[in-house]
Amino acid sequence: MDRLRHQQLETQPMWGRSGRGNDGETAASRPHELIAFVGSARRTKAHMLVGEVSATLRQKHRLDVDMLDLSDTGPSLCTLSRAELDSRSLALVETIERCNGLIIGCPVFQGSYPGLFKHVFDLVSPRALRNKPVLITAVGGGLRHSLVVEHQLRPLFGFFEAATVSTAIYACAEDLIPDSEIAELLQARITNAAQQFATLVSNPAATTMS
Repeated sequence: MDRLRHQQLETQPMWGRSGRGNDGETAASRPHELIAFVGSARRTKAHMLVGEVSATLRQKHRLDVDMLDLSDTGPSLCTLSRAELDSRSLALVETIERCNGLIIGCPVFQGSYPGLFKHVFDLVSPRALRNKPVLITAVGGGLRHSLVVEHQLRPLFGFFEAATVSTAIYACAEDLIPDSEIAELLQARITNAAQQFATLVSNPAATTMS
């Protein structure tokens, strides 16, 4: 199986690092407890926001997160059949399915999530995320896109019966400037959402549905 690139976020929140483990394992073959998935194949402000959330989880709750994005897929992602996926695309989908907690980073275009982002979840088994903690984040060009987290992303993960945390995080692109301080209000939402996510991760019984 082709190597599935992964980025384990360091204390610095901006970008992660990639590579193999010391024992030669690939990211796809290692167990993934917490995953962040960003719906873009290039570096975006959505990566930055997820990085800030992941840094908060590491610093305040001692939780490590592996970051994946659309650049981890192969050429056959746009197939209609999971059976036709290449090994890289299948590894991405299976890694999302195996995680114990998921952080979503969604760039917003024209008031909605990107089509390829949605297509990844079209390929995820409907029961794979049941009861699993999901923290939703999104970044758009202005406040007029802000309802995407409640009107589109939360219902999507409601379909999967995931345990989405109460606080979703939306940020405008202008709120995320490299090497600049995060605005107090945005930082407060990051802190609240991270706390809720950490609580669910550390107490899986709290998410169990009959």
